[in-house]
Amino acid sequence: MTNQYVKKILVIGGGISGLSAAIALNKIGIEVEIAEKELEWNVYGVGIIQPPNALRALNELGLADACMEQGTSYPGFDYYTGQGHFLFHAASPTIEGYPGVNGISRRQLHNILFDAVQSIGTKIYMGTTVNTIEDQGNGVKVELNNGITSTYDLVIGSDGANSKVRTLLFGEIEQRYSGQGVWRYNLPRTKEIDKGLFYYGKDAKAGLVPMSDDLMYLLVTTNEPGNPRFPTDQLHVLLKERMTEFGGIIADVAKQIVDPSEVVYRPIFTHLIPSPWYKGNVLLVGDAAHGTAPHLGQGASIAIEDVVVLADILKHNLPVQETMEVFMEKRFERCKMIVENSDQLVEWELLTAAGKMTEKVNVGEYVKMTLGKMNEPFLTELNV
Repeated sequence: MTNQYVKKILVIGGGISGLSAAIALNKIGIEVEIAEKELEWNVYGVGIIQPPNALRALNELGLADACMEQGTSYPGFDYYTGQGHFLFHAASPTIEGYPGVNGISRRQLHNILFDAVQSIGTKIYMGTTVNTIEDQGNGVKVELNNGITSTYDLVIGSDGANSKVRTLLFGEIEQRYSGQGVWRYNLPRTKEIDKGLFYYGKDAKAGLVPMSDDLMYLLVTTNEPGNPRFPTDQLHVLLKERMTEFGGIIADVAKQIVDPSEVVYRPIFTHLIPSPWYKGNVLLVGDAAHGTAPHLGQGASIAIEDVVVLADILKHNLPVQETMEVFMEKRFERCKMIVENSDQLVEWELLTAAGKMTEKVNVGEYVKMTLGKMNEPFLTELNV
């Protein structure tokens, strides 16, 4: 059914959620333009964990098979002490037809999404962001910084955790610094790494995630009080310093960290915009609406789900404000759970490092419970 209310949409931000939005909306006959602030695609070259619900959402875009073919699938993770003593294997909750985990390069995922967007002829304005947004009741007048002014039926802000669209809608919001940072580094994959693994030390957590037959990435989560700034030419030294408590294979791979330009460090901030995530005919999705710590591997997953759900609602030809209301009913609590449960995992790690963890917590069961809930259906029937 053609939507009589929404025929043309501007997506601001060409990351995972923005590209996914263009694909999902094209499938239901809606014209989409993308404004991307970077002059060139600048995807930092580390990896991403795709749980089953991410693959299920990507399947709605016709891209799950490509991700599994170009990534590496495995059933779950092995867990070790910081010195490398095996603790247990935990299989990840699954959805029929999908593996427990798929590891893939972020660059590879971007290429899959971008190729799909190119194949449908989506117009993309590179080096472009929004100057002003003026809601006009039945549409949105947008002035871009490339000199173009146009009117759209709907504008989607998918421009990340530091969203300019969000600021224009709701003003500045505070992102909460978690007290932790995450370090990532690509490495050649060795044959014995046939699944993901995590080492739990006192002051840090380290993991290895396979991405392809010959590539894996290292991730190290560390406690970083005060959100320090680090000199970029010393990132490799600083990362190795934070890995000295680890033994086993983590100690082995630490020797391979030699290039500071290949180290990706990100302080972990989180935020959740209160409902609603829209004003007039402008809607926030993905990290613009809900920035989460990476501890559950769900940030990209829920961003893709957001736009798949939006496209599914738009198929029902509802007035725009009703579409927005239904969207919030379907997305808010699910995304809130991921943000809050990820924050809880951060808190437990900080308490453990400080020797203040007094309650008995089964972190593995908590993670399994949360991921199991995420495997529940996210596309449900509309009573319209």
